[in-house]
Amino acid sequence: MLNRRTFLTLAPAGALAARPALAAESRPNIVLIYADDIGYGDLSCYGATRVQTPNLDRLAKAGVRFTDAHSSSATCTPSRYSMLTGEYAWRKKGTGVLPGDARLILDPARPNLPRMLQSAGYRTGVVGKWHLGLGSGNVDWNAEIKPGPLEVGFDSAFLMPATGDRVPCVYVKDRRVLNLDPQDPIRVDYTKPIADEPTGAKNPELLRMRPSHGHDMAIVNGVSRIGYMTGGRAALWNDETMAATFVDAGTKFIDESRGKPFFLYFATHDIHVPRLPNPQFSGKTGMGPRGDAIAELDWTVGRLLDHLDRRGLTRNTLVLFSSDNGPVVDDGYIDQAVEKLGDHRPAGPLRGGKYSNFEAGTRVPLIARWPARIKPGVSDALIGQHDFYASFAALLGHKLTEDAAPDSFNVLPALLGESRQGREWIVEHARALSIRKGEYKMIEANPGPAIQRNTNTELGTGSAPQLYRVSQDLGEKNDLAAQMPDQVKELRNLLDTVKSQTRTRPAN
Repeated sequence: MLNRRTFLTLAPAGALAARPALAAESRPNIVLIYADDIGYGDLSCYGATRVQTPNLDRLAKAGVRFTDAHSSSATCTPSRYSMLTGEYAWRKKGTGVLPGDARLILDPARPNLPRMLQSAGYRTGVVGKWHLGLGSGNVDWNAEIKPGPLEVGFDSAFLMPATGDRVPCVYVKDRRVLNLDPQDPIRVDYTKPIADEPTGAKNPELLRMRPSHGHDMAIVNGVSRIGYMTGGRAALWNDETMAATFVDAGTKFIDESRGKPFFLYFATHDIHVPRLPNPQFSGKTGMGPRGDAIAELDWTVGRLLDHLDRRGLTRNTLVLFSSDNGPVVDDGYIDQAVEKLGDHRPAGPLRGGKYSNFEAGTRVPLIARWPARIKPGVSDALIGQHDFYASFAALLGHKLTEDAAPDSFNVLPALLGESRQGREWIVEHARALSIRKGEYKMIEANPGPAIQRNTNTELGTGSAPQLYRVSQDLGEKNDLAAQMPDQVKELRNLLDTVKSQTRTRPAN
């Protein structure tokens, strides 16, 4: 636990100031739309010109658009873990990108965001990509699957277990695979092929989309995936209808929650690979499946916003939109994403992308709309997604227990656009750890290849610490470490302090 001196150093400005909680009748519904692999420059409200996102623009126009918001990691599983627990994922082993048959990495015995909202009287639901593991190990996909979302604070769940490029390619509703035929049981193996089932490596003639690297195992819907699977044919998802399926599940949850405040964690799969948007979006952007998947994502957001409008829920619903990490163009399939990119810059002015220590790894879009409370605008407040936990707790007047949300700060005034002051510092996580404070960012020493060959991503590696003045050098082109050793030392010491603690959240 932090001592008083360290607490005053690490706490964000304004964190000690108490804010009155909302009246019970004013508690907002909360819809958290969590996109996959969307970059800082992928949306037209963030400067994109080759692809248009009118529904996200609509959301941004009516809310606060943040320019310095961050996922907790440059990859998906750890970002999701951090957001739901309020804990930096790098503190916990086994929170890297998970295989499709991984055990649940959320501890049902520990506090988390959905459970906190549940205790505050909210109906809680998750729809979409999970990728936090299911079961206790060696999950049987043909039986009841637990522990899972229902054991960690969600009242309902409709999800894909991992990602679209990993087996099993089925939906799980609450604790069971949807539409499973007991006469056709599912088998999943991540170590070896199953019998003589065709694979992308051995049977490329069966593929309609070929892998560029990896992704050459079980074939589902003409696309080879990571891992081996057989059976469950009646339960297999249709990639092209996935977005609509998730929308239907999300709107159903909203309808079933009438009369009670609700929290919907809506985790889209767009624009993660394999990119197979519905035919209605094919060719819509001229940028191939990646661009068309952005259009499909925007359509998804529009459908959810329209549904809130129809149900008269818009005014008192806090809608948040963000992404789990930065962008990647080629992430395992030959889908014309590189060839048709043109002058589109998925990371905008930032350097790097998914997997990278550079800013584009974790600096992502964040939009917050709540018509009853939020005035439209743009904010440069520094905010991390793991701060949602403590901020929502403050909103609802919920006192966090000592072991809850260990790295989550109450930045509610900034999140609601009522203050320009967010965090004073934040830790970014990719191959290594980086720390941002004020104008400067320090990337700790992390030797290795400069570029990830498969994805053509600059990783931000280096045998010595790097220092960038991000306030003036957003593209992180000018390493100042040699010229400013004292600044490097200050940030190094701060990062070491954070790493040595089990908790950085200020006391209630």
